[in-house]
Amino acid sequence: MGTQAPEDVVERLRVEMHYDKPIFIQYYYWFKNVLRGNLGISLVTKHPVLEDISELFPATFEIALYAFIFIAVVGTAIGVFSARYSNSWVDNLGRIFAYFGIVTPQFVFAIMGMLLFCYVFKILPSMGRLDPTLTYPAKITGLITIDALLQGNFIVFFDALKHLILPVLSVGLGGMAQSTRITRTSVYNNMRKDFIAAAQSYGVPDRVIMFRDLLKVSMNPTVSILGLQFATTLSNAFLVELIFNWPGFARYGMTAMLQKDLNAISGVVLTVAIFVMLGNIFADIVNSFLDPRVYLLSTSKE
Repeated sequence: MGTQAPEDVVERLRVEMHYDKPIFIQYYYWFKNVLRGNLGISLVTKHPVLEDISELFPATFEIALYAFIFIAVVGTAIGVFSARYSNSWVDNLGRIFAYFGIVTPQFVFAIMGMLLFCYVFKILPSMGRLDPTLTYPAKITGLITIDALLQGNFIVFFDALKHLILPVLSVGLGGMAQSTRITRTSVYNNMRKDFIAAAQSYGVPDRVIMFRDLLKVSMNPTVSILGLQFATTLSNAFLVELIFNWPGFARYGMTAMLQKDLNAISGVVLTVAIFVMLGNIFADIVNSFLDPRVYLLSTSKE
């Protein structure tokens, strides 16, 4: 409304938003509206917040999805190799990389990547989801790469994939480093257990021991942290989307914070919280399949 808004207009808006009532009454109205799918009207865009989030969320989800795959696959692989060749140059290199990834903020990766690959080597695009000369595929999922594949448009697919590389790496490197450390520690500790020594004494090949016996029991800590990492990729994308001018949900949330758009802020926070809960539930379900003791413990308590 601005600093020069008339007092009667301000007061009318306070009444409409229930700010003239006690905090618990405000919370009641807010929660009732949330259950109805009404997150309020954005004070910046003047559109329903749920409509804004529905429109922008697929762009951020695309980054989060590929970043999660990168974290799960690359982080686990490096952790396993570091444990397999513990105290060698492979292990030392993996641990140095993990420490560097954990202590470095995501926006630093984004800025460094943009400077190197967009302005020095000029091999990757710096902004947006797609080249301006290309036409967006018809919206099916909202994820350009998936929509382009479903429609057989490989030119758009590879261009969208090229635009995704830097944002995905910027968001995922920190989580990948954490996944590497946890996987390495878990595999390294289990390699010294009696059942591994027994398998080796029977002459079972190391490759079979690694993938049949060792990896499955070592994945519980990794899966638990991966459940949180998926939601973390959404929150880590806030500054990254601003840097790459990515038209997504995280940049919308960042703009809402800067503009003090309370309805949009609460909608963004609520969305991230939902994915935190879903990530934890998914991790618990996967862990119950990986380790029967988790399932048996839960049933014995019942």
